[in-house]
Amino acid sequence: MAPHDLRRPFKRPLISDQERRRQHSLLRQAQNRLDAQRHARFLVSTAFSLSSSQTLESHEKEELDVLEASKLKGAEARKWFAKQLMHPEWMIDIPQNLTNDWFVFARPSGKRCFVVSSNGTTISRLRNGSILHRFPSKLPNGARTKEVSSGSSNSYSILDCIFHEQDQTYYVIDMVCWRGYSLYDCTSEFRFFWVNSKLVETGACDPPSYYHKYRFGLVPVYSCDQSGLCSAYSVPVSYVKDGLLFYNKHAHYQAGITPLALVWKDENCSQYVMDTDNKGQVPNQQQVVLELQEDGKLATCDDPPMEFGCLDGSFIQQSDLHSGYLLRFAIGEGGLVLVDGKLGKADLKYLGKANRARASADSFSKVVREY
Repeated sequence: MAPHDLRRPFKRPLISDQERRRQHSLLRQAQNRLDAQRHARFLVSTAFSLSSSQTLESHEKEELDVLEASKLKGAEARKWFAKQLMHPEWMIDIPQNLTNDWFVFARPSGKRCFVVSSNGTTISRLRNGSILHRFPSKLPNGARTKEVSSGSSNSYSILDCIFHEQDQTYYVIDMVCWRGYSLYDCTSEFRFFWVNSKLVETGACDPPSYYHKYRFGLVPVYSCDQSGLCSAYSVPVSYVKDGLLFYNKHAHYQAGITPLALVWKDENCSQYVMDTDNKGQVPNQQQVVLELQEDGKLATCDDPPMEFGCLDGSFIQQSDLHSGYLLRFAIGEGGLVLVDGKLGKADLKYLGKANRARASADSFSKVVREY
């Protein structure tokens, strides 16, 4: 009897529909190409004009103009900026064609942010909208030098970075716009090529100086074959690792959470494998953060959101809760019930409101991965 005839006809129960959503995301980006140049200009304007003392009056509009965005503050500002970065899902299954269609690199530990250079200055904003640094840099139009004064004032660049406290360096993990040219609709393969070629040309990777307060660093990106995986996982780098990031080579820069980018963490490649409380301890029960919808439903930050349950109207009123609030729950003994990779039921225990600095709810893949 051949060896394969001895195998049991066993198929692992489906715990995720991540692969289906990956295929859907690739199809959607091909069908719905956004006005990338307009979106990039808008992000630059908002990064420089947004004030912490302003509020939003017409927040129900998805597409804000610069005047409307300049009125953002508080939770609305946090939510808007959180949706501008491309956020990975947690890897809870192995993508098809991983070897040929994906990149992998070690994620630097630190603060995720947008870095925008325009009109002779550079500004970095965290995912909650607050300013991290305002500084001169060697990025295009990033400092008030003679070259900037004689050049185009309309030139701007947007980088997706992680600020690494230990060596005061901005590590560039993606490029959204360069010298006014939008890269939103370019593949990650092209964007990574530009990061490595364009950044060095400007001197942005040079040590700090008077017109260049912080150094920018490159992360080594590998093809996702056995050699590349081993290198990303094990080879020492100049920064503290916080897991591995996987990017689909064909993925555009998609604002919000996407299954075309994935994150993996374990004890060997990250200090932060599980969520901890404010004392740095892993809670006895898994905790999740969900957003309260207008109809009382509790949802993740996914697009479309995944519903985890519903709060009673009287409880919402007694607890002075409102739509858009981020709420923290513990998962009880009943746990999660998954059916064909989707949530069937969740045993939730209300703990209270999430930290005000929190920008968004948890993703479904994060909840399932920790569970």
